[in-house]
Amino acid sequence: MKRLILLSSLLFGGLLSTHANAAGGEPVFAFTPHPDNIASVQRGARDFMNYCSGCHSLKYLRYSRAAADLGLPEELVEKSLMFTTEKVQQPIVSAMPAQAESWFGRQPPDLSLVSRKRGPAWVYSFLNGFYVDPSKAATGVNNLQLPGASMPHVLWEQQGFRAQVEAPEGEHAGAEHGGHHAPELETVIEGKLTQDEYEEMIANLTNFLIYAAEPGRADRISLGMKVLFYMLLLVGLTYMLKREFWRDVH
Repeated sequence: MKRLILLSSLLFGGLLSTHANAAGGEPVFAFTPHPDNIASVQRGARDFMNYCSGCHSLKYLRYSRAAADLGLPEELVEKSLMFTTEKVQQPIVSAMPAQAESWFGRQPPDLSLVSRKRGPAWVYSFLNGFYVDPSKAATGVNNLQLPGASMPHVLWEQQGFRAQVEAPEGEHAGAEHGGHHAPELETVIEGKLTQDEYEEMIANLTNFLIYAAEPGRADRISLGMKVLFYMLLLVGLTYMLKREFWRDVH
């Protein structure tokens, strides 16, 4: 039993370590993912289709799979969420033409696996990290999480525009996020949403991207819990059988 627990701990620790190494940099802002909150993922799917799918694809996720997993009628998906394909069985592709590379310096990447490659907190920090930067002539903004990013702030109508607060000499300005200090940003142009409402919106988007990276996650977790329960039950029965066999010896 002790060996089983130790082995499980080592495997789980190894998975966490692999995920942390794959994150590719410490996130600027802390974020607690909730990919099992179906309502949040549904709202994230709506916002992704409205604001992100024009440039970014999810080539490993089909509309029909998303509809089934998120409890959405396929008719509603076809009417309200499909802008680049005609059949609900097709994957989610972007409307971006091939010449987009000359516009942005590179083709907008597919986001199917971004939450697994970078980590949910990285994605959230990127969406929350845009600030005004006059030196960026092409977009007018920069990003705390990914300095020099070629992506414009496509959600500016919701968040507005923010600028960095300059630290007084000898002091480190900024609020603590996730165990370290992030540069402080202040709103210079108001958006349609308050900052709290905007953070809820990008949290929903991040939760959807977590789901998109592994649509079978809920089934895997459910099956894993059943397997663990079976193994614990088997260990108990095996231990009682061992005691029965060795009762006369001891």
